[in-house]
Amino acid sequence: MYTKINEKDSAMKLGAIYSKEKTTFTLFSPVADSVFVIFYDKGNNSAEKGRLEMMRGEGELRSIFSATAEGNLDGVYYTYEVHTSDGTFSSHDPYARACGVNGHRSMVIDLSKTNPYGFADEDRPKLADPMSMVITEVSVADVSAGASAHSRYPGKFKAFTEDKTLSYFKDMGVTHLQLMPSYDFASIDESDSLKEQYNWGYDPYNYNVPEGSYSTDPFNGAVRVREYKEMVHSIHEAGLGVIMDVVYNHTFNVHDSCFYKTAGNYFYRMLDAAKYSDASACGNEIASEKPMVRKYIIDSLCYWASEYHIDGFRFDLMGVLDIETLNEARKALLKINPDIIMYGEGWTGGESTLPESERGMKINAPRTPGIGMFSDDIRDAVKGHVFYMDELGFVNGAADRGEELKQAVTCAKWAKSPMQSINYLSCHDNYTLWDRFIISNSHESEEMRIRMNKLAAAILFTAQGIPFFLHGEEFARTKISEADGAPVENSYCSPLSVNAIDYDRAEQFSDLKAYYKGLIALRRAHKSFYLDTVDEIKKSIHFMDDMPDGVVAYTIDNDTEKVFVAYNAGKNKITIKLADALWEVLADEASAGEKALYTIKDQAIIPGVSCLVAVCKC
Repeated sequence: MYTKINEKDSAMKLGAIYSKEKTTFTLFSPVADSVFVIFYDKGNNSAEKGRLEMMRGEGELRSIFSATAEGNLDGVYYTYEVHTSDGTFSSHDPYARACGVNGHRSMVIDLSKTNPYGFADEDRPKLADPMSMVITEVSVADVSAGASAHSRYPGKFKAFTEDKTLSYFKDMGVTHLQLMPSYDFASIDESDSLKEQYNWGYDPYNYNVPEGSYSTDPFNGAVRVREYKEMVHSIHEAGLGVIMDVVYNHTFNVHDSCFYKTAGNYFYRMLDAAKYSDASACGNEIASEKPMVRKYIIDSLCYWASEYHIDGFRFDLMGVLDIETLNEARKALLKINPDIIMYGEGWTGGESTLPESERGMKINAPRTPGIGMFSDDIRDAVKGHVFYMDELGFVNGAADRGEELKQAVTCAKWAKSPMQSINYLSCHDNYTLWDRFIISNSHESEEMRIRMNKLAAAILFTAQGIPFFLHGEEFARTKISEADGAPVENSYCSPLSVNAIDYDRAEQFSDLKAYYKGLIALRRAHKSFYLDTVDEIKKSIHFMDDMPDGVVAYTIDNDTEKVFVAYNAGKNKITIKLADALWEVLADEASAGEKALYTIKDQAIIPGVSCLVAVCKC
């Protein structure tokens, strides 16, 4: 039932392949009787200025249509006119590399002209030890749109070319920025810059084109491409990596999608002839297991990695994608960048027609080596259930979650290796960490909630695996509704005023920010906090017995050093006897860092709702 392709066909280049002498257009369309390329001189609101009939392939390539236009077509806009038994559809190119405003018309582009100075030969940042990664999640809009950012390019790609934007992240000590969707998405009207509008972008329209509302000129198809590259280049020059959030699990809708207009329901999983499977909880799900869909996803990933120098990919609802596609994608990406990073959400948003055994889910992590998955295990153990506010976590009232926490900090059970466990407390979804404490612990003082936040952060950065945090979590980021003054759980379409980063809070909560910065430095300075294998973790980490409820304490004892870690979620201070040696304290209830704060001997005193981290000077 699927279109058959062999190894040679899988290397076929689809879309508009440009040269100065000619451009070849190639389209996969299993539903078409005939296809025409329609040309325009503008990206919107202009009449057709020419058309070219595409020729159908033969045999197993009957679903492939192609045509070649002579001459230099750089900057020429186009669509496909697809004639089927169900009618005629006008569609943008699924493989479009550039487009006009709002993405409805694709654009032929000479990509070599879009490279900023030094980009083609740049050196990508490379970590001496990949396990020392620290990832923070950012939105292109959120980072610079607020007044406190003082950006010349608020909410734009170019804001990342400003020193003050990147110096913040360099100073924090993070290694990678995970960009929320920055491809062309459907929910923003790019033609009206004065209209108040906002969206996270989890509604793909052009998978291989940067989002126009983040460019300084969405009407010029080349501008968004060049400015995206400028952003990546600047981030790389700052010594940071770029991870791209990709959404291959669904399309914004079905009938307006270029997939549907050019290929019918081929790209979608179906419950029956008329009903769409919906594991994305967005109305549809992509059939990644089909050969030409798999090819599309892999082609798209490789394009971003090679053309834009993207260092890694975060997969939205990765559980919707099939294991074979993920593994094949990794194999292809490693040929481009041997240090490529891949991780995602190891779950679905609903039931799928794809058997569970074939999904990119946590339970199948051993079958996707090298691909990480978010650990909701540590998230919920630390702060409580993500959906139920009365189900508390270890740091904010559930002292009995100590055993659960032990498992989480020593690498989740499903992870084949520590690098597969992407540890986090909050992300763009659901409440921010601070807002969660406001809701769940409204009876507590702000001072106590800060202590909870510090303890949570200490757990995150001392846990085995890769730490990830939402930008702004380090200064108690909040998303407050202007309507009722209550925290917003999911702010995907809330006003920019709710979502934009308020850097004034970095001053207001400077102590908390300094604590995060110190923990990051502490972690990166001590290999004990990012061991390489599960076996090494089991051999090195030893939990102390007979601890009261709300207390987890352990040592990390390996060939390089001996470390003591204690988390006290109770309200009262505790005393823990230590080995008879001198210990340098690197983190306590007030401060954290790679340098010793003070020394202790024989015993450790840990105040209520705090941590203590110390290294033995044996």
